[in-house]
Amino acid sequence: MADLSSVRRMLTPRWLGVAPFFLFALMFLILPALSIVFGAFRAPGGGFTLDNVAGLNTPTIRGAYWVSIRLSFWSALLGCAIGFAMAAAIVLGGLPRGIRSPMLTFSGVASNFAGLPLAFAFIATIGPAGLITVWLRTEFGINLRAATGFNLFSTTGLIITYLFFQVPLMILIITPALDGLKREWREAASMLGATGWQYWRMVALPILLPSLLGTFALLFANSFGAVATAFALAGPQLNIAPILLFSQIRGDVLGNPGLGYALAFGMIVITGGANAAYLILRARAERWQK
Repeated sequence: MADLSSVRRMLTPRWLGVAPFFLFALMFLILPALSIVFGAFRAPGGGFTLDNVAGLNTPTIRGAYWVSIRLSFWSALLGCAIGFAMAAAIVLGGLPRGIRSPMLTFSGVASNFAGLPLAFAFIATIGPAGLITVWLRTEFGINLRAATGFNLFSTTGLIITYLFFQVPLMILIITPALDGLKREWREAASMLGATGWQYWRMVALPILLPSLLGTFALLFANSFGAVATAFALAGPQLNIAPILLFSQIRGDVLGNPGLGYALAFGMIVITGGANAAYLILRARAERWQK
Protein backbone atom coordinates (compact mmCIF):
# COMPACT_ATOMS: atom_id res chain seq x y z
CA MET A 1 0.00 0.00 0.00
CA ALA A 2 2.84 2.35 0.83
CA ASP A 3 4.42 1.78 -2.58
CA LEU A 4 1.07 2.31 -4.32
CA SER A 5 0.49 5.56 -2.47
CA SER A 6 3.96 6.84 -3.36
CA VAL A 7 3.31 6.05 -7.04
CA ARG A 8 0.01 7.91 -6.87
CA ARG A 9 1.76 10.93 -5.35
CA MET A 10 4.26 10.93 -8.20
CA LEU A 11 1.42 10.88 -10.72
CA THR A 12 -0.16 14.03 -9.31
CA PRO A 13 -0.16 17.17 -11.51
CA ARG A 14 2.69 18.78 -9.57
CA TRP A 15 5.07 16.22 -11.09
CA LEU A 16 3.96 16.93 -14.65
CA GLY A 17 6.24 19.99 -14.85
CA VAL A 18 9.40 17.91 -14.39
CA ALA A 19 8.20 14.93 -16.43
CA PRO A 20 9.75 16.29 -19.69
CA PHE A 21 13.13 16.55 -17.93
CA PHE A 22 13.08 12.92 -16.80
CA LEU A 23 11.84 11.80 -20.22
CA PHE A 24 14.57 13.79 -21.96
CA ALA A 25 17.26 12.43 -19.59
CA LEU A 26 16.03 8.87 -20.12
CA MET A 27 15.88 9.06 -23.90
CA PHE A 28 19.00 11.09 -24.66
CA LEU A 29 21.32 10.39 -21.71
CA ILE A 30 20.58 7.20 -19.79
CA LEU A 31 19.51 4.88 -22.62
CA PRO A 32 22.35 5.94 -25.00
CA ALA A 33 24.89 5.57 -22.20
CA LEU A 34 23.61 2.07 -21.38
CA SER A 35 23.71 1.18 -25.07
CA ILE A 36 27.36 2.25 -25.23
CA VAL A 37 28.27 0.26 -22.11
CA PHE A 38 26.59 -2.90 -23.41
CA GLY A 39 28.05 -2.40 -26.88
CA ALA A 40 31.59 -2.11 -25.49
CA PHE A 41 31.33 -5.65 -24.08
CA ARG A 42 29.30 -7.26 -26.84
CA ALA A 43 30.90 -9.57 -29.38
CA PRO A 44 29.91 -9.46 -33.07
CA GLY A 45 27.89 -12.63 -32.50
CA GLY A 46 26.03 -11.15 -29.55
CA GLY A 47 27.95 -12.71 -26.65
CA PHE A 48 30.13 -11.13 -23.97
CA THR A 49 33.71 -10.17 -24.81
CA LEU A 50 36.59 -8.07 -23.50
CA ASP A 51 38.26 -7.82 -26.90
CA ASN A 52 36.68 -4.43 -27.64
CA VAL A 53 38.11 -2.85 -24.49
CA ALA A 54 41.44 -4.62 -25.00
CA GLY A 55 41.53 -3.12 -28.50
CA LEU A 56 41.93 0.34 -26.97
CA ASN A 57 45.54 -0.57 -26.16
CA THR A 58 46.94 0.65 -29.47
CA PRO A 59 49.39 3.52 -30.01
CA THR A 60 46.83 5.63 -31.89
CA ILE A 61 44.07 5.31 -29.31
CA ARG A 62 46.42 5.62 -26.32
CA GLY A 63 47.90 8.73 -27.89
CA ALA A 64 44.43 10.19 -28.50
CA TYR A 65 43.44 9.67 -24.88
CA TRP A 66 46.72 11.12 -23.63
CA VAL A 67 46.45 14.24 -25.80
CA SER A 68 42.82 14.68 -24.66
CA ILE A 69 43.82 14.37 -21.01
CA ARG A 70 46.64 16.91 -21.39
CA LEU A 71 44.38 19.28 -23.30
CA SER A 72 41.64 18.98 -20.68
CA PHE A 73 44.06 19.33 -17.77
CA TRP A 74 45.67 22.53 -19.02
CA SER A 75 42.46 24.16 -20.17
CA ALA A 76 40.85 23.33 -16.80
CA LEU A 77 43.87 24.53 -14.83
CA LEU A 78 44.19 27.81 -16.72
CA GLY A 79 40.41 28.27 -16.71
CA CYS A 80 40.34 27.85 -12.93
CA ALA A 81 43.26 30.23 -12.35
CA ILE A 82 42.01 33.01 -14.65
CA GLY A 83 38.37 32.59 -13.67
CA PHE A 84 39.18 32.61 -9.96
CA ALA A 85 41.24 35.80 -10.30
CA MET A 86 38.42 37.52 -12.19
CA ALA A 87 35.72 36.35 -9.78
CA ALA A 88 37.81 37.39 -6.76
CA ALA A 89 38.33 40.83 -8.31
CA ILE A 90 34.58 41.19 -8.79
CA VAL A 91 33.48 39.88 -5.38
CA LEU A 92 36.36 40.84 -3.08
CA GLY A 93 38.46 43.31 -5.05
CA GLY A 94 36.39 46.41 -4.43
CA LEU A 95 35.40 46.88 -8.07
CA PRO A 96 32.21 48.87 -8.75
CA ARG A 97 29.11 46.74 -8.13
CA GLY A 98 27.81 47.65 -11.57
CA ILE A 99 30.49 45.46 -13.14
CA ARG A 100 29.27 42.27 -11.48
CA SER A 101 25.93 41.91 -13.24
CA PRO A 102 27.25 42.42 -16.82
CA MET A 103 30.19 40.10 -16.10
CA LEU A 104 27.94 37.30 -14.83
CA THR A 105 25.54 37.79 -17.72
CA PHE A 106 28.39 37.58 -20.23
CA SER A 107 29.77 34.52 -18.43
CA GLY A 108 26.41 32.78 -18.69
CA VAL A 109 26.36 33.37 -22.45
CA ALA A 110 30.04 32.67 -23.13
CA SER A 111 30.07 29.42 -21.13
CA ASN A 112 27.62 27.99 -23.70
CA PHE A 113 29.33 29.45 -26.78
CA ALA A 114 31.12 26.57 -28.46
CA GLY A 115 31.19 24.47 -31.59
CA LEU A 116 31.49 25.88 -35.10
CA PRO A 117 30.67 29.52 -34.16
CA LEU A 118 33.46 29.59 -31.56
CA ALA A 119 35.97 28.00 -33.94
CA PHE A 120 35.05 30.48 -36.68
CA ALA A 121 35.38 33.41 -34.25
CA PHE A 122 38.93 32.41 -33.34
CA ILE A 123 39.93 31.66 -36.93
CA ALA A 124 38.62 35.07 -37.98
CA THR A 125 40.46 36.76 -35.09
CA ILE A 126 43.83 35.05 -34.57
CA GLY A 127 43.93 32.53 -37.42
CA PRO A 128 46.56 32.71 -40.20
CA ALA A 129 44.50 35.40 -41.97
CA GLY A 130 42.67 36.62 -38.88
CA LEU A 131 41.97 40.23 -38.03
CA ILE A 132 44.58 40.56 -35.27
CA THR A 133 47.15 38.46 -37.17
CA VAL A 134 46.89 40.64 -40.27
CA TRP A 135 46.85 43.86 -38.21
CA LEU A 136 50.07 42.92 -36.38
CA ARG A 137 51.76 41.98 -39.65
CA THR A 138 50.74 45.08 -41.60
CA GLU A 139 51.02 47.71 -38.85
CA PHE A 140 54.02 46.45 -36.87
CA GLY A 141 55.68 43.91 -39.14
CA ILE A 142 55.11 41.14 -36.59
CA ASN A 143 54.52 37.66 -37.95
CA LEU A 144 52.67 36.00 -35.08
CA ARG A 145 53.57 32.46 -36.03
CA ALA A 146 57.20 33.21 -36.90
CA ALA A 147 57.75 35.32 -33.77
CA THR A 148 56.05 33.04 -31.23
CA GLY A 149 55.54 29.73 -33.01
CA PHE A 150 51.84 30.01 -32.27
CA ASN A 151 49.55 27.86 -34.38
CA LEU A 152 45.82 28.07 -33.79
CA PHE A 153 45.31 24.63 -35.36
CA SER A 154 47.27 22.82 -32.66
CA THR A 155 46.82 21.63 -29.09
CA THR A 156 47.99 25.00 -27.77
CA GLY A 157 45.55 26.81 -30.04
CA LEU A 158 42.76 24.53 -28.89
CA ILE A 159 43.56 25.20 -25.23
CA ILE A 160 43.35 28.96 -25.86
CA THR A 161 40.05 28.48 -27.70
CA TYR A 162 38.61 26.35 -24.89
CA LEU A 163 39.44 29.08 -22.38
CA PHE A 164 36.69 31.19 -23.96
CA PHE A 165 34.08 28.96 -22.32
CA GLN A 166 36.15 27.51 -19.48
CA VAL A 167 36.89 30.86 -17.80
CA PRO A 168 33.24 32.04 -17.78
CA LEU A 169 32.11 28.68 -16.41
CA MET A 170 34.64 29.00 -13.60
CA ILE A 171 33.36 32.51 -12.82
CA LEU A 172 29.77 31.30 -12.62
CA ILE A 173 30.58 28.43 -10.28
CA ILE A 174 33.16 30.04 -7.97
CA THR A 175 31.36 33.37 -7.46
CA PRO A 176 28.77 31.90 -5.01
CA ALA A 177 31.62 30.24 -3.10
CA LEU A 178 33.43 33.57 -2.79
CA ASP A 179 30.19 35.17 -1.65
CA GLY A 180 30.06 32.53 1.08
CA LEU A 181 33.27 33.78 2.71
CA LYS A 182 31.99 35.57 5.79
CA ARG A 183 33.44 38.94 6.66
CA GLU A 184 33.58 37.84 10.31
CA TRP A 185 36.20 35.23 9.45
CA ARG A 186 38.55 37.86 8.05
CA GLU A 187 37.90 40.20 10.96
CA ALA A 188 38.59 37.42 13.45
CA ALA A 189 41.82 36.48 11.68
CA SER A 190 42.89 40.14 11.63
CA MET A 191 42.15 40.54 15.35
CA LEU A 192 44.33 37.51 16.04
CA GLY A 193 47.21 39.17 14.15
CA ALA A 194 46.97 37.30 10.85
CA THR A 195 48.18 39.05 7.72
CA GLY A 196 46.19 39.00 4.48
CA TRP A 197 48.34 36.17 3.11
CA GLN A 198 47.92 34.15 6.32
CA TYR A 199 44.16 34.62 6.18
CA TRP A 200 44.03 33.29 2.62
CA ARG A 201 46.46 30.44 3.31
CA MET A 202 44.95 29.25 6.61
CA VAL A 203 41.27 30.23 6.38
CA ALA A 204 39.93 31.18 2.95
CA LEU A 205 41.74 28.71 0.69
CA PRO A 206 41.05 25.64 2.89
CA ILE A 207 37.35 26.57 2.82
CA LEU A 208 37.39 27.20 -0.94
CA LEU A 209 39.56 24.17 -1.77
CA PRO A 210 36.66 21.70 -2.26
CA SER A 211 34.94 24.21 -4.55
CA LEU A 212 38.17 24.80 -6.50
CA LEU A 213 38.93 21.12 -6.92
CA GLY A 214 35.32 20.34 -7.80
CA THR A 215 35.22 23.09 -10.42
CA PHE A 216 38.53 21.87 -11.84
CA ALA A 217 37.01 18.39 -12.22
CA LEU A 218 33.94 19.84 -13.93
CA LEU A 219 36.05 21.95 -16.32
CA PHE A 220 38.17 18.88 -17.08
CA ALA A 221 35.08 16.87 -18.02
CA ASN A 222 33.69 19.82 -19.98
CA SER A 223 36.85 20.03 -22.07
CA PHE A 224 37.37 16.29 -22.45
CA GLY A 225 33.96 15.74 -23.99
CA ALA A 226 34.06 18.71 -26.39
CA VAL A 227 34.19 17.62 -30.01
CA ALA A 228 32.46 20.20 -32.20
CA THR A 229 34.92 23.02 -31.48
CA ALA A 230 37.97 20.77 -31.88
CA PHE A 231 36.74 19.22 -35.12
CA ALA A 232 35.73 22.57 -36.61
CA LEU A 233 39.06 24.12 -35.64
CA ALA A 234 41.61 21.43 -36.44
CA GLY A 235 39.66 18.62 -38.10
CA PRO A 236 40.88 15.01 -38.08
CA GLN A 237 44.54 16.12 -38.12
CA LEU A 238 44.37 16.56 -34.33
CA ASN A 239 44.49 13.15 -32.62
CA ILE A 240 42.20 13.47 -29.60
CA ALA A 241 39.64 10.98 -28.32
CA PRO A 242 36.45 12.91 -29.25
CA ILE A 243 37.63 13.45 -32.84
CA LEU A 244 38.71 9.80 -33.11
CA LEU A 245 35.26 8.74 -31.90
CA PHE A 246 33.57 11.15 -34.31
CA SER A 247 35.59 9.71 -37.18
CA GLN A 248 34.59 6.22 -36.08
CA ILE A 249 30.89 7.18 -36.12
CA ARG A 250 31.32 8.53 -39.64
CA GLY A 251 33.15 5.36 -40.66
CA ASP A 252 36.44 7.11 -41.52
CA VAL A 253 38.73 5.05 -39.27
CA LEU A 254 38.85 1.88 -37.16
CA GLY A 255 35.92 0.26 -39.00
CA ASN A 256 35.00 -1.78 -35.92
CA PRO A 257 31.70 -0.87 -34.23
CA GLY A 258 32.66 -2.72 -31.05
CA LEU A 259 35.90 -0.78 -30.81
CA GLY A 260 33.93 2.43 -31.34
CA TYR A 261 31.67 1.51 -28.44
CA ALA A 262 34.74 0.81 -26.30
CA LEU A 263 36.24 4.17 -27.24
CA ALA A 264 33.02 5.92 -26.19
CA PHE A 265 32.89 3.81 -23.01
CA GLY A 266 36.39 4.97 -22.07
CA MET A 267 35.31 8.59 -22.48
CA ILE A 268 32.23 7.93 -20.31
CA VAL A 269 34.45 6.47 -17.58
CA ILE A 270 36.79 9.48 -17.58
CA THR A 271 34.11 12.19 -17.78
CA GLY A 272 31.87 10.29 -15.35
CA GLY A 273 34.70 10.08 -12.83
CA ALA A 274 35.38 13.80 -13.17
CA ASN A 275 31.70 14.67 -12.74
CA ALA A 276 31.39 12.36 -9.74
CA ALA A 277 34.39 14.10 -8.14
CA TYR A 278 32.72 17.47 -8.80
CA LEU A 279 29.46 16.38 -7.12
CA ILE A 280 31.25 14.98 -4.08
CA LEU A 281 33.47 18.03 -3.66
CA ARG A 282 30.55 20.41 -4.21
CA ALA A 283 28.58 18.68 -1.43
CA ARG A 284 31.63 18.98 0.82
CA ALA A 285 32.02 22.67 -0.02
CA GLU A 286 28.35 23.37 0.71
CA ARG A 287 28.67 21.64 4.07
CA TRP A 288 31.69 23.81 4.93
CA GLN A 289 29.92 27.02 4.00
CA LYS A 290 26.70 26.42 5.90
